[in-house]
Amino acid sequence: MDNKEIIIQATIDLINEKGEQMNDITVREICKKANVGLGLVNYHFGNKDQLIQLCVERIVNGIVDRFRSIREAQEGLSPFEKLDCLGNMTLTFLFEHYAVSKISILTDMHEPKEDDNTHRTYLAYLPLVSACRPDWDQETLARKTLYLIAVMQQAFLRYEMIGKYWGMDLLDAEERKTFHSQILHDILEI
Repeated sequence: MDNKEIIIQATIDLINEKGEQMNDITVREICKKANVGLGLVNYHFGNKDQLIQLCVERIVNGIVDRFRSIREAQEGLSPFEKLDCLGNMTLTFLFEHYAVSKISILTDMHEPKEDDNTHRTYLAYLPLVSACRPDWDQETLARKTLYLIAVMQQAFLRYEMIGKYWGMDLLDAEERKTFHSQILHDILEI
């Protein structure tokens, strides 16, 4: 493994260790864990923030890929039940990994890319939305899937406002499930 990958893996390990205290990670700490010189972080990544963004993207990419395999393994469930399950897993991940999720979503909003985490999530959801509503044309499916992803991201980012205005505590798993189910019914019109 080359120095760049060693630095990335060390940073991912630190992110997983620190959790919500991810902002406390220092370049010195990354380099010590990777057993490399301080200058290599700037040489390979420009700065610590760009390295952290890359690592967050990799972490979330792995989760999205895992969601796809879980989706495919859910035999016996209706398309709606699969979509509901995937949505609840997504929201649970977002709230359990708040700092990583927030960085990922805000980075995608600020610097959208063709294969960013938001787009990968969209691609994971599209087949299930399509299976729930086979009567919709491709344009409607694409638009409604985008709505679903956008609403989930906004609910995550603005969970305190949702609690204040609608009285739902999205930190509570059961209230989050109820909220997500209502989103699905509203967007899918079923």
